[in-house]
Amino acid sequence: MTAATRRLPVADAATVRRETWRLIRDDGGAMTVVLMLNCLAALAGLAGPWLLGKMVDQVQAGTGTSAIDRLGLLITGLTVLQVVVARFARYAGHRYGERALARLREEFVDRALALPTSVVEHAGTGELMTRSTGDVATVGTTLRDAAPEIFVSALQIVFLFAAVFVLNPVLGLCGFIGLPILWLVSRWYLKRAREAYLAEGDANSGLSETLNATVEGARTVEASGLRQSRVDDGDRRLAAVYTTRRRTLSLRTVLFPVCDLTYCLPVALIAFVGGLLYLHGGIELGTAVAASLYMLQLVSPVDAVLMWLDQLQSSAASLARIAGIAEATNAERPTDAVPVDDRIVVAGVRYAYTGSRDVLDNVDLAVRPGERLAIVGPSGAGKSTLGRLLAGVDAPRTGRVTVGGVAVHELPPAELRRRILLVTQEHHVFLGSLRDNLVIAAPSAGDDALLAALAAVDAGWANTLPAGLDTVLGPTGTTLDASQAQQLALARVVLANPHTVILDEATALLDPATARQAERSLSAVLDGRTVIAIAHRLHTAHDADRVAVMEGGRITELGSHHDLVAAHGAYAALWHSWHGG
Repeated sequence: MTAATRRLPVADAATVRRETWRLIRDDGGAMTVVLMLNCLAALAGLAGPWLLGKMVDQVQAGTGTSAIDRLGLLITGLTVLQVVVARFARYAGHRYGERALARLREEFVDRALALPTSVVEHAGTGELMTRSTGDVATVGTTLRDAAPEIFVSALQIVFLFAAVFVLNPVLGLCGFIGLPILWLVSRWYLKRAREAYLAEGDANSGLSETLNATVEGARTVEASGLRQSRVDDGDRRLAAVYTTRRRTLSLRTVLFPVCDLTYCLPVALIAFVGGLLYLHGGIELGTAVAASLYMLQLVSPVDAVLMWLDQLQSSAASLARIAGIAEATNAERPTDAVPVDDRIVVAGVRYAYTGSRDVLDNVDLAVRPGERLAIVGPSGAGKSTLGRLLAGVDAPRTGRVTVGGVAVHELPPAELRRRILLVTQEHHVFLGSLRDNLVIAAPSAGDDALLAALAAVDAGWANTLPAGLDTVLGPTGTTLDASQAQQLALARVVLANPHTVILDEATALLDPATARQAERSLSAVLDGRTVIAIAHRLHTAHDADRVAVMEGGRITELGSHHDLVAAHGAYAALWHSWHGG
């Protein structure tokens, strides 16, 4: 049984703005270069319509062709200059975006690794997976593509409006006719878009969680006849995704048509007013032509901003979910207290996953430093739940679980991992070399230490790998079977070197002979450390200093193997049943 899933936090709008500004500020020099290049490109683009207006005036005045030719050559030269500078500006913008995205990815990984184990356990696989893939990819698209495009377009818009004002203030005022409509529709859209896109992201996380759980538990689903219930759950998740995506689409179907109107109106009005002014001698024909051309040029950057506005909202929602990882870390307020020793005490502990039904019922236990304690009992007795509380993954509903007088679940993650390490049946082989998989537990460990850790868990297969520690593991390299992957996980335990190790069926996937050998080797390596073993294989209990027997969420017997066998109680029955006697 696992704890109920809880969604990770989502950062508020103010935090998203601070994160955005920080991403910009962290590479301020590159941003300055991008700004200067884009300004130069925008200024070069302004010259074309103005010179074309001058050309119209020259033709109207009957000037010779040589002057017209010179203006034409100048327009051509400035156009080439604009294209070249714009290319370098976009190149610089894309490089800036890629560097910012790289920093964001690294920060996300650091923040995710800093999450307390309890937060990761309760968040669920789909939640973290969606934030680390879909949300990061969405922000990456904005940093790499949308941000440079919007930046260039915004500069062009400002410069084009300024150019029309310089030509004629009346025509400049005409250019603003669409702004009130644009402001109103943008305000309407932005007021609704954030929540709509956050809901879409949450629906995507729920769908990923359901799909992942169904795939991982496919055999259980088939064996238990749960196929239809999983299909129904998937349909519900898909319906939620469909509903949220229809909502964001409905917002766009209002935004885009109205915005199209806002940048068509100024072009028509300037052409009309400019014509009237020219007819009444208020301006020259070239001025009216240049102003109209500037407004026509405005269509492209405004259209680009509108096309990316939807991406900006989606990216803001994704960045809020990414930044929420940091809030999840900060929300767990670890204590400043330092344990005085490594004595573990469980006092009056009750725990329930959901509702009021306790899985653990008034459990009391004290584990001495350096002791080997085995926790045994029938399935569903609460053994793994107690292991999670001892490892600080969960906090008790009532009572306390302490190490050295400090509540285990309140310890900072680094301090907790240094003192107590939980090893379960679940294991993972990371993409990369064998060395990469091992140094995760001890970044500063040398090759000798890595090989010694492998030897400690009898992973002799490591000596047969084609490239030794540099052998690439995973689908593109050497694939490890279940027992080898578990030995790799146990080798990480040796390297991490915690004071207390909780083994929750850690050798369950090994064959009996290999498991027995690995447990003996691990026991020798962990000499002088506390080992709490949760197991069904009772040879573990036979070698332990004490055995705790759990039944119905309680510890019903506690003592040495020989004392409990002699007592003819629940443990004696388990022992004789295991031996077939």
